[in-house]
Amino acid sequence: MKRYITYTAGISIVLSLFSSCKKFVETDPRGQFTQEGYYRNQAEVFNGLVAAYDPLGFQGGDYVSKITAMNAGSDDNLAGGGGSSDFTPLQAISNYSLIPANGPQDALWKGGFLGVYRVNILLSKIDAATMPDDIRARYKAELKALRAYYYFDLVRLFKNIPLMLTPVEPDQAYNVLQVAPEAVYVQIEKDLKEAIAEEKLPNLVPLKTEAGRITKGIAHALLGKVYLYEKKYTESAAELALVNGVPGELNAVYGYKLLDDFASLWKATNKFNTESILEISHTSKGNGAWSCIECTEGNLLSIMLAPRAYSTLLPGAPDYISGYGAIIVTKNFFDFIHLDPRNKASVANLDSLKKAGIAKYDNSYENTGFFVEKFAGRASDRSTGGGNAELNYPQNTYEIRLADTYLMEAEAIVLGGGNLSRARALIAAVRNRAYKDGKDHAIDATLENIITERRAELAFEGQRWFDLIRWGKAATVLASKGFIAGKHEILPIPLKELENTKLVQSKEWGGTK
Repeated sequence: MKRYITYTAGISIVLSLFSSCKKFVETDPRGQFTQEGYYRNQAEVFNGLVAAYDPLGFQGGDYVSKITAMNAGSDDNLAGGGGSSDFTPLQAISNYSLIPANGPQDALWKGGFLGVYRVNILLSKIDAATMPDDIRARYKAELKALRAYYYFDLVRLFKNIPLMLTPVEPDQAYNVLQVAPEAVYVQIEKDLKEAIAEEKLPNLVPLKTEAGRITKGIAHALLGKVYLYEKKYTESAAELALVNGVPGELNAVYGYKLLDDFASLWKATNKFNTESILEISHTSKGNGAWSCIECTEGNLLSIMLAPRAYSTLLPGAPDYISGYGAIIVTKNFFDFIHLDPRNKASVANLDSLKKAGIAKYDNSYENTGFFVEKFAGRASDRSTGGGNAELNYPQNTYEIRLADTYLMEAEAIVLGGGNLSRARALIAAVRNRAYKDGKDHAIDATLENIITERRAELAFEGQRWFDLIRWGKAATVLASKGFIAGKHEILPIPLKELENTKLVQSKEWGGTK
């Protein structure tokens, strides 16, 4: 059976990995080619490269993305929505009622392996394409870094996964076997090291034409993060130091610098700024429609996080849109953050607006009165183009930003017995930017201080759940949500991936792997 590829300006995902061989990529038809006859030249290879990047921003048709799922599973958020049956995959991780047949794992597995599949297809074809060798070398480095990214997410989320480095035909997919997680990490390191070693992979890219593409700085940041999760603290600190440079100053090699104003990070127009390292791109020009929520290139967070039935009562009220009231903020987090200068840029206190008669909204399920401000949908950002406006908000999200790498390096230094003076300076740079009062807010470089600082700085960015697992604190911190030690540190392999395949469920979930 032949598979077909159709390309236009945008790319929409319709592959159901390991279950269908009908079509691989599909958009509005404007020329159709069999996969076997495609990737012949630079233009066709570039289309394939775009397709390999696309799953970075994968959002499932049930509104599940990595950031929504990991936030819902953390102590900082609840699934919210209209009731206990609203956003059921997110409810399942929010209250730890996960089972292999219900939870965010279907979308996260699909999105991750979709990325792997597309990378492997292009890597298998690119050497035969007619194109300049220097461009080919750059593309291959980008693809290897992307594959490392996808596998890093998959191994953290599921632990026991297949490791596929070449295209797997649909009729072979049912025989794929899992490997030890250590083998996956070896390959992740290898891919990133090879990407970094490629001289054609640039340190910087022109933002007008190439914003969001993999650079050496991104590859170093990813490798440093991977090392941190592997407890290779000396190696992690060394990689991250290359990214961070002198704390608080411009890294001229990669162009990174903390922004002066924390709140400006969350303006929808402030894309690919100097603090951004790896950024997930969204647009209001993708014409996303209800007929294929999964296909939209807009940011679904904007409509998901917005308060239900929100409306203003007085002039000057925030111009939030009315949305689904999902991924609400816990009272525990509000109590933690409310005296921190990052509070108002992080949390929207709808309860206070309602009590003051400034605005009104309908309560979410398990309502706390607190919502996510960082990614709140604004009427001023509403799309006026094609498609359904609710699905086409343009705000990007950060996968890695400089404040994150500062704190990761500090953590690696502390745990690896490194230079505590540098760790202290890294933490101070993040804190001084937050307080913005000209005073020195340096604190001791301890793991507990780093834990506190990461929670305040990176709230709602999808990092907290992974952090708690890495620190071994999830069982204690998430106990009130139903987290069970020895089980919920990973997600179950989706039930439908186990049916009629050789994949085996993890021991944590009653399997034998």
